[in-house]
Parts: sequence; structure tokens; C-alpha cells
Amino acid sequence: MVGLSHEGVYLVNGVPVGGGEGFPAPKDARGRTIAAGILRAHNGSQDESKLRLTFDSLISHDITYVGVIQTARGSGLTTFPVPYAMTNCHNSLCAVGGTINEDDHAFGLSAAIKYGGVYVPANLSVIHMYAREEMAFSGGMILGSDSHTRYGAIGCMGVGEGGPEIVKQLLKNTYDADAPEVVLVYVTGAPRPGVGPHDVALALVGATFPGGFVKNKVLEFVGPGIKNMSVEYRNGVDVMTTETACLSSIWETDEKVKEYYAVQGRPDAFCEMRPGEYAYYDSMIRLDLSKIESMIALPFHPAKAVAINELNANLSDMLRGVEREVKEQFGGKAKLDLLSKIRDGKLWADQGVIAGCAGGLFENIADAAAILDGADVGNGYFSLSVYPGSMPVQLALSKAGVLTRLMEAGAVIKPAFCGPCFGAGDVPANNGFSVRHTTRNFPNREGSKPGDGQLAAVALMDARSIAATARNKGALTPATALDPVSKAKERYFYDRGVYQKRVYNGFGHPKPEEELRFGPNIADWPRMYPLSKHLLLELTAVIRDPVTTTDELIPSGETSSYRSNPQKLAEFTLSRRCPDYVRLSKAVRAAEAERRAGGAPEALVSLLRQADALGALADTAAGSVIFANKPGDGSAREQAASCQKVLGGFANICYEYATKRYRSNCINWGILPFTLPESAAFPYEAGEHVFVPDIRDAVASGREEIPAKVLRRDGTAEDITLHLKNLTPGEREIILEGCLMNYYAARAKRAR
Repeated sequence: MVGLSHEGVYLVNGVPVGGGEGFPAPKDARGRTIAAGILRAHNGSQDESKLRLTFDSLISHDITYVGVIQTARGSGLTTFPVPYAMTNCHNSLCAVGGTINEDDHAFGLSAAIKYGGVYVPANLSVIHMYAREEMAFSGGMILGSDSHTRYGAIGCMGVGEGGPEIVKQLLKNTYDADAPEVVLVYVTGAPRPGVGPHDVALALVGATFPGGFVKNKVLEFVGPGIKNMSVEYRNGVDVMTTETACLSSIWETDEKVKEYYAVQGRPDAFCEMRPGEYAYYDSMIRLDLSKIESMIALPFHPAKAVAINELNANLSDMLRGVEREVKEQFGGKAKLDLLSKIRDGKLWADQGVIAGCAGGLFENIADAAAILDGADVGNGYFSLSVYPGSMPVQLALSKAGVLTRLMEAGAVIKPAFCGPCFGAGDVPANNGFSVRHTTRNFPNREGSKPGDGQLAAVALMDARSIAATARNKGALTPATALDPVSKAKERYFYDRGVYQKRVYNGFGHPKPEEELRFGPNIADWPRMYPLSKHLLLELTAVIRDPVTTTDELIPSGETSSYRSNPQKLAEFTLSRRCPDYVRLSKAVRAAEAERRAGGAPEALVSLLRQADALGALADTAAGSVIFANKPGDGSAREQAASCQKVLGGFANICYEYATKRYRSNCINWGILPFTLPESAAFPYEAGEHVFVPDIRDAVASGREEIPAKVLRRDGTAEDITLHLKNLTPGEREIILEGCLMNYYAARAKRAR
């Protein structure tokens, strides 16, 4: 089904081979991949191993764009240098938090007018549907402040990063990174009837994520099997490559992609893209579509992928394993009883959802309607919600009669909205079990609040199996079990008229006289200081889970209403994972404020005495630090880092960062990204402290091994070595200045 090879491989005239006499050297043939060609065209560095990328366009949604604009505005923004689209697909439930969300939308439109941007009103499109329909082009690159920025299936490399990286592009700076390895995804075979793009994607994620096989690399899809997938099918697989932890993705393009752009009325956006005659890849994935089954990703990660038939054959054992993991993760604060969902030997779901940039595609919804045609979802506990991903998709489905058939079957049709992907839409009941064709099933993305005793579970499935399950009133059913598997006959006809009528497109025509519209909840960032000579850090959270997601660092859902108010949002930091974190961090922040005002807080004095550094009080900043084994999996949202900084967080300590984007977010907010060697023990607990002497000099000089002391509760001090690996000169400057905004302000001051 999915085979992994760690060895490098050549692709010779479309066929993978190990190499041979007369082959170019790997270092030369690496430049002949599709990915290398696109990166080269966007790279401003003379050193191809060190990328300094400028993107063709940028995109954000209403959880991130206010912070982006505020940061860029505070750093000297005058106009948008490239097309920058601001969609409104996350905070569309405008009743949550009073006027807050609509205030943000008004701010976004005023920013688009003032700086020359693109504004997509609420419920018109989810972020990545708009990018596919109106912005992507073959050979291009798009940077988005959302982790699922993926348009590789139509020949455009998408990269999802935190908002500060968008700010850099808006200020005509570059995205800097080491050139990534490129992994060949060699696709063969054809999908079986009933097997959809989510099935393929989950199989791929399940095979690659657990071992970090493609972490921070680029996936390049080629092979004879690609022609057996429609472009929408490819899009559905491609958007889920984010869950493999790769940096980006790209696919070879063909006549189907050419037709896709033609249907959109953008034929010039197409160009044929294939690897060179001899292209070298650092590793390879063999993906045989014919062997993919109907899949399900069990709670609470897309990588927990198994065949639905396998789950159904082992229900008690597998569900008991999920319950055990939940108990270990939440410590008994909330109980998940999935075994109660087994009745008559079947697993019964309470809810089905088809939505977002993965599920809300025309073909997914049309195929689901074909499977449900003549059936109904029943009047019991099971419900089915369908969210077309954009207004053009909804319009086409309506004209084709697809929505009518879904409504006749009892499905509820809702507008374009990303809420079900992050816990702000279709929240199930406590102990509910929801099957969703969305991108993620992390804890909290279904509305859970374990601290309040509320817990539900999401499993990911393809729209076709969700429809088969709905046809059976909620009994878990793989679409491949249907005989025959009904498939839609409708074709997608794209009508951009709704965008032309409602989207504000001011690129190239800024109106600097326009006043930004501020709601009462839109607040500036608190003052942040340059890095001090020494640091005294309290461990305010110690998390020993294998992986810590951004949803745990800053929960999604109702918290998104406060994304424009740094202080209010920070109150939610780690609230569902380490409830004491905010209180402990605030106490440290208060002590640091007293020290900066000239005081000598007794706690700091005592700790510096323990560190044998009592005379260093004036030069030692006190802050908080998080330890986690592997933090930052999941969303690109920079608030996972910025909220720590707002509360006085100065560092993270871990063995590795789950994604480049989270590490980048930490750096851009002036948070030191410390690591430990895998062999190093970290037996310390929350409430203990780490004293890091001469850290400013270490960062300025580029030292990567940082001696420090752990100040134990018993009054002793233990030596520890922290690592600061692979910081670029620019990243060191940002940390020294205290954050990206300070960095730009300092540059502007020097320029004067």
C-alpha cells in the first residue's frame, strides 16, 4: 500500500532506479526535480543550499491576519508588495464573543483597501479553496499563515508558516531556510471503487508521520498512477500532506491540470511540469493506489490510521486502546467511553461532517450524495452536516441538484466554514463520536474541555465512507462494502461571478488615506524587551507526552474570538493541558516587572544566590520556560508561541521541534529554541528553575552549546548543557532584539 525507502533514488525518464554508470552525480541531479526548479526560481541567494525565498502571493484567514497586519504596521508597512488575500472562514460565527469577530472582519477590509490587498468576505470560501480557485498557478509559490497551505497538485508549491513569516514578505524580506530534501512519491495503480482521497491521504500519513520520515522535506508526486486521479482527488490527497510534517509538496502536471485551470477561466496558469531526464531524490515512497482501503484515523491524530474493516474486526481491543491513551493523556479529568458505542457488534457514530479544504470539494460532496441517493440518515442520534468549501462549489452543487438530494436524505447544508476542523462548528455531545472528512482530529478540535469534564472524539474518514455510514444510520461502514458503489455523474462548472461581485481586490491600488477600522478588542502587542545578559527561567510547564500539538499550547475553538487581543488570548495558553501554567507564568512576569522597575524580589534574589550569581540581578531577566519532548505539531498559528511571550516566556526546551514552523514562530517571538541531545535526561519538574548565564553573548557569537544550571527545589544546583542549533544570523538578531517587531524597529532606527 505505502512503502518507504530511505535510500536515494534516481528517476530516469519517469522510472525510479538505483543509479548506474553514466548517471550524473546526486548533487547535480538533485537540481532536476520539479521542486528544485521552483525553489531556484524563487531563491534570492547565490547559495542553493541556503534559501532566501520570495513568494508570488500570500494568504491568511481571520484568526491570523489581524496579528499579521498589526505586526507589519508596527514594523513600517506602507503597501502590500504582492497579492495578499485575507479570507474569513475561521471566525465566521460572529455571535461568539459579541462583536469581536465582525470587528476583525471590518479591520481586514479596511486593511485591504488601505494597503492594496484582497478581502474575501465571511462564508464565501475557506482559505485554501480560494487559493486553488483564484491564486495558484503552475510553477508558483504561495506562503500562507495556515498549516494546510498546499497547492502542489496543481503545480504550485504552498508553504504554511506562522504570521511573522507573512510579515517578512510584506516588508520585502525573505523566507530563509536550508534547502530541503526532496522525497519521491511514486504513484502507481488506480483507486478501487469507494476509495476516496482521504483514504489515500490517511494511509500516507499513517506510514510517514510516526517516524518523521518526511519531516521538513518536500514531497514530489510522480508516476503512472497520477493519471488515474482527477485533479480534485489529487487536491484532496495533497492538502493532507501537512499531516506528514513535510515542508511542502509538488506534483507533476498533465492534461487534467490543464483542463482544471481552463474550467476556472485561467488557462495561462497552467504549464507542464515534470522532473528532468535524470532527477535524484533523497528518499522514496511507493504509493500503490490499488491497495488502498477505506480508512479511518482514530482519535486523536491523523496518523492513527487503520482500515475500517480492520477496526470493525477488532472493535473492543482498538477502542479500549484509545480509551487507555485518553486516560493517560488527561489524567482522569474526563472520561471517553467508546466501548459504549458498540451495539450489535457494530460501532455507531453520533455525527458525520464533510467540510473544509479537504472534504468540501465538489467531487467529494457529489459522490456522497450519490451514495445517499434514495436513502436517509434517520431521526436518531446520528446527524450529517455538509459544508461546501466555497460559494462557487456550493453554487455548482446546487445547480446540479446535488444539494437537493443531500437535503432529501436528511443532511444539513451549511456555508463555507473551517469551524469543524478546529472545534468551532458541529460540536458533538459529551462522549460523542464524530466521523469527519476534515484535516485534523487532535483533542479540542471537537469542542472538548477535559478540565470541565467534557470530552468527545473525532475520527477522520473519507466523504464516501461517511455517506455509507450515514446510509446505515450511523453504523460505521466502509464505502468499499457497498455493492455497487454509487459514483456521481455530475461535472464541476466553475462560476467566478460570485467572487467578482463580492471579493474586494485592491492589489496594486492601495489607498493610504483609508483609516483602519479598529474594534474595541483589537489591541497592540505589549512591550517586549531585548534579550538580557543572563536568564533565570522557571519551568512553568513540563509535558512528557511524545508529541505536544499547537492545539494544546493554545486551544482552538472559542479562543479564536480573542486572537486580536494578545493579553486576553494569552489567558488560554495551555489551559486544557497544564491549567496552572498561566498562573505560574504571571507570577514570574510580575517578579520580572518589579525587577525592571528597580526592585529586588525576594524569590529572584534567593534563586540567584542558589545559582552563585547574586551580583547579576540587574542583568538577569526572569521569565518562564516550557519543557516538552516534541512540541509544535499541527497548526501554523503563531499564537502558540506569542502567547507564551506575552506571559513572559523566554524559552522552550525539548529534544526536537515537531515542525519547522513552530520553531520559526518561537524565534520570531524572541523565544529561545533550546534543545537537548536524545541521550540527555530531563528529570526536572514544574516549579524548578534554569539559570542561563551569558546567554546574550552566546547568541551574538553563534555558540551552539550553552552551559546552564538547574536550580532544584532542595536548594542544590545541577549543571546542564542546552543546545541552540542552526540559528541563522538573521534569527540570532531577532532573538537578540527580543522579537521580530523589535528587530524591524531597530533596523528602521539604524537607517535613520
